[in-house]
Amino acid sequence: MLAAQIVSAILQHNLTFSVIFLEFVMTDSTDVLCAGYIVADHVSSPISHLPAPGELVLADQLLLTIGGCAANVAVDLVKLGVSAAVVGRVGEDVFGRIVADMLRERQVDVSALQISPDLETSQTLIVNVAGQDRRFIHTFGANAAFRAADIPLERVAKCRVLYLGGYLLLRGVQADELVPVFAAARRAGAKTVLDVVTPGQAEDLPRLEKILPYVDVFLPNDHEAELILGEKDTLRQAERFHQMGARTVIITMGDRGSVLVGQGVRLRAESYRVPFVDGTGGGDAFAAGYIDGLLRGLDEAGCLRIGSAVGASCVRAIGTTTGVFTRPELEAFLRDNSLHIERI
Repeated sequence: MLAAQIVSAILQHNLTFSVIFLEFVMTDSTDVLCAGYIVADHVSSPISHLPAPGELVLADQLLLTIGGCAANVAVDLVKLGVSAAVVGRVGEDVFGRIVADMLRERQVDVSALQISPDLETSQTLIVNVAGQDRRFIHTFGANAAFRAADIPLERVAKCRVLYLGGYLLLRGVQADELVPVFAAARRAGAKTVLDVVTPGQAEDLPRLEKILPYVDVFLPNDHEAELILGEKDTLRQAERFHQMGARTVIITMGDRGSVLVGQGVRLRAESYRVPFVDGTGGGDAFAAGYIDGLLRGLDEAGCLRIGSAVGASCVRAIGTTTGVFTRPELEAFLRDNSLHIERI
């Protein structure tokens, strides 16, 4: 009762301090700890064509918004009614402040967000061209300073799901240092979810071989899996990662659906058909939906349905989280739409 009165008084008289106070209060009650990549995204609405040298091409909208796997998944989860915190790094600059403010406004716990004063906040310029895949221009920024040690073990022990996004691109996150963190999460009864970003061909298998035995759900897309394994077939990709130790592997394929390989189960799912505007953040939205299914105790097919629905909702609007369903919207969509899933 007293705590409620204090919060009420602060909200009336000092909004800035109230945010800090509420972040402190939220610390012990987070369902999902979202660690890893945090970015300020600059996104264009679809343009007719890429500009020629010196040419000006008009876009209907240019959006400055939250980006990066950890931030996107956290925001999406909160929209679904799940409490989430971010663990990551931003710079001591205007974009770092904007990202932190946007996360707070979306009711994400940012108490574990760290500032790297000597580095700029990571940024991505995303150019959408009608009828084509997106173009990305990226600066690594403060994500270069992120380490496994940044993930607070006291928070790991109290969450229900530990998610790490951007692994492999986060070169400061060493497998030997990450293994104890994931092992601690499992000992505490939490599920571990790993997502990756692979900018190009690299020797990433050794980093994966060490951590996958501690991963409950591994979520690469088919392009990332091909870069890592040199294998194009999605089912064989999933089987290989499962053999390396991941309990459940989902290979996402955009509008072509997904393939899941787990303990005694193989599934192939189609995708929901929705109007497509911008694919940015679709994979992160899928991850958030799948995590929501885990929290609800659903089986693999049930988690795939929610992951696919939330992923589909994302691509209907510009930006990484703008179009993502709220909980009532998700439930209405699932009532009105079916998803074909087959055993393989």
